[in-house]
Amino acid sequence: MSVLLEMSMFPTDQSESKSEYVAQVVKIIKNSGHPYQLTAMATLIETSKVSEALEIVQRCYEKLEELNCNRVYATLKFDIRQGHENRLEEKIKSVENHIGEVSK
Repeated sequence: MSVLLEMSMFPTDQSESKSEYVAQVVKIIKNSGHPYQLTAMATLIETSKVSEALEIVQRCYEKLEELNCNRVYATLKFDIRQGHENRLEEKIKSVENHIGEVSK
């Protein structure tokens, strides 16, 4: 199974710039051992179980809580597909098969 999670999480009660906090969230994702891709607006993560994806979300929130963030905004989108893996790369390759290389 492939669980793709698109996640964005940051505090709304801190400074105007969020990069310091986003960096802490991305560090947790990076250290999770799961494939991920950072984008300008969110981070894509691929796990093999929904519970693994939710565990990452929980750890990210706990880190922001530890940093005294009293209000956290998060968006989560899931694409769950049985019988597939490595979709973080394969979905892009599928589009490239139709139109050629895309911006990465």
